[in-house]
Amino acid sequence: MVHLSTLSRTAAGSRATRIAVAGDGAGALGARTAAAAAATRRLSSERGRAGTRTMSPPRAGDKTLGTLSWEKTFTEALPGEPGGVDPSPRQVHSAFWSATEPTDGSGKPAHLIAYSREATALLDLDESQCTTSDFAQFFGGKSLLDLKDLRPFAQNYGGHQFGHWAGQLGDGRAMTLGEVVNSRGERWEVQLKGAGLTPYSRRADGRAVLRSSVREFLCSEAMFHLGVPTTRASSLVGTGDGVYRDMFYNGNVKLEKGAVVCRLAPSFVRFGTFQLPAVRGEDETPMVRKLADYVIKHHFPEAEAGGAEEPGSKYERMYQKVVEDSAKLVVEWQGCGFVHGVLNTDNMSILSLTIDYGPFGFLERFNVNYTPNTTDVPGYRYAYKNQPQIVLWNLAQLGSALATAGLFEIERAQEILDKYGGALTANYEAKMAAKLGLSEYSQELSIGLMQLMSGCKADMTNTYRSLSEVTRMQGEDLSKIPGGLSAVLEEAGASEEQRAEWLEWIKGYHAALRADPMPAEEQAKLQDATNPCFILRNHLCQEAIEAAEDGDFGPVHDLLDLLRRPYEDQEGKESYKRVVPEEMDGPGVSMLSCSS
Repeated sequence: MVHLSTLSRTAAGSRATRIAVAGDGAGALGARTAAAAAATRRLSSERGRAGTRTMSPPRAGDKTLGTLSWEKTFTEALPGEPGGVDPSPRQVHSAFWSATEPTDGSGKPAHLIAYSREATALLDLDESQCTTSDFAQFFGGKSLLDLKDLRPFAQNYGGHQFGHWAGQLGDGRAMTLGEVVNSRGERWEVQLKGAGLTPYSRRADGRAVLRSSVREFLCSEAMFHLGVPTTRASSLVGTGDGVYRDMFYNGNVKLEKGAVVCRLAPSFVRFGTFQLPAVRGEDETPMVRKLADYVIKHHFPEAEAGGAEEPGSKYERMYQKVVEDSAKLVVEWQGCGFVHGVLNTDNMSILSLTIDYGPFGFLERFNVNYTPNTTDVPGYRYAYKNQPQIVLWNLAQLGSALATAGLFEIERAQEILDKYGGALTANYEAKMAAKLGLSEYSQELSIGLMQLMSGCKADMTNTYRSLSEVTRMQGEDLSKIPGGLSAVLEEAGASEEQRAEWLEWIKGYHAALRADPMPAEEQAKLQDATNPCFILRNHLCQEAIEAAEDGDFGPVHDLLDLLRRPYEDQEGKESYKRVVPEEMDGPGVSMLSCSS
């Protein structure tokens, strides 16, 4: 259950409203619902008939760096810190942003490591620009090329970290250059991560190391091609600078190579951007409404419009949209086995995008308690199984901030938040039904499959992908497990007893498939469009990182190319399906720290 209560004081010392989450607030992912069945049918018609997910090809751009159309609505519409650029650490009040500028750490020229042609196309940038020296210097934070329309800034926000209010956080090593409006009227905020100090860097240096930058670059684009809402990464640039890091916070500091990722999103506003002025209260409280007005104007026009069929204020409609879209987002994560690792409120996008790729991981050997973050042990707050509940908790904190500022009554916030469970269940059941090639969700089959995977630690991605072969064998007398799934179980070391249990599950699965009105080939196509062949496995990423650290960027390019088509069986790419070797299944590869 979810309850709302009013506290007299928060830890920060101001009057605020808190939404407390108790029990299984995310709702049981149990009984079939009509909404889930309808959503599954939509998935079937949109994806299954095509056999693969289709995405519009990027439109060829014709812009140079000098002719990009820059705007700066965030800094023009919202209050910023007075004065010029001053990266010294401080508490910034009554401002959503502070002026910044990239700083050249060593004077060495930057060099291009990789770029995403799909992401750079969002800026209408001619692809030939991506291999120029100016491109590397600009997106590596070495030079702004005397462009006149830029107003670089770092955003000011707070957040709950591991369930505790952390106060002011802000962009400590990210800075936005501005917003590019492309030929389709889309607004893309262009942000450099690792380009130097900001007022929010605290005791850090504002830099990013190559290993974490490779991971963020590759995963941002991998998630996009998987169909998961995400921020984008247009380029990965080596700075030529050295960066000191203590990877495991154990006193072992080493010099690493520096890099900058250029991130794109319609907006980088977070839950924590609303929270900070709400918690500080007093004369900062009205800033929450100002921010909501800005976000609605530029990103939630449907909330502004409203209508008789959508009663309530525009702020209620905005919050409801965030609740619904966040439920959809976490279902996408659960469906492909993605574990964020640091689901603090400052890492939650108001646009329900996956944001801030730090110590993330994809579930390989099936274990619902998997967390990729060494800092999350032993609590496992952000483990795979807990992500739906944590997203709900974070939404509660956002609702608290909005209600504190008087955007709507706390009772109304409660009503909106209570819809999360239904949205989560409907989307989850639709996703799991599609993964099994069924028109409707089967709790028995879905949970049974997860129990079998958990029992022998079968690889999640390879298991689900192999099921379309099982689906295509309907009507055959199965005396043994089909080859693809059998290979998965052999890799997992499944015992004969476990294999017998799998065979019994397959028999029940076949019965459900035959009873389903969807034709068998349509079922299999739906599965192949929902269950990827390829994910960004941490050990493959680590191999690419080690090669890049030695100056070989080929493995980064190879991974990027592979992950552009995750739902296709790509000839000669079987090695990319291999499960993490036991010697790499631990801290440093499968589990990482926030050090980057």
